Amino acid sequence: MILFISIGLIFSSFLAFGQEVYRWVDEQGTVHFTDDLGLVPEKYRDQILTGKFPKEPAPSPPTSPPSIEPPKSTEAEKEAESAPGSAPGQKDILGRGEEWWRARAIEWNEKFMTTRRNYENAYGEWKSKEQELETSKFKPDSVKRKLKAEIKVLEEKARGWEKQMEEAKNMLENVLPKQARDYQANPDWLKIEDKK
Repeated sequence: MILFISIGLIFSSFLAFGQEVYRWVDEQGTVHFTDDLGLVPEKYRDQILTGKFPKEPAPSPPTSPPSIEPPKSTEAEKEAESAPGSAPGQKDILGRGEEWWRARAIEWNEKFMTTRRNYENAYGEWKSKEQELETSKFKPDSVKRKLKAEIKVLEEKARGWEKQMEEAKNMLENVLPKQARDYQANPDWLKIEDKK
């Protein structure tokens, strides 16, 4: 009986020491570990780090954790790391790098540019209809009512786009820089040319 238990313990220790460990960070910055690749969500598989448990038990005092091999860098990451003002591998306190912060800034910059274009178009149409109403003094009342209704719709549309444009501008100029300071990210990561 003791012989079977000893063999079982030895065999299980060999299995445990040869297992791979997978590590990834989700969108909220939470670090996850698993020994089953199937448990890693598909969208995070390109950024997982792998490692193996040490083959020999660690002597006392404890040694460093298992070695983890970094994933191969993408071209975008290589460019980001070689950019001026950015130290290679520099991260914020949640482990997010320049690529993550720059993507956020680009996303809000695109929203700002889109909403500004839409606002300018709606505002131009609104003012054009107002001029048309002023020049239609001698037209029937039904035409004037129709123009007034169109003006009201265009004014609401322009105000809506203006509100979204101001929100995007606030994110770019105030919220994102504050978040970068709070999470100790490099403020240069938020710089986008032609923001305005």
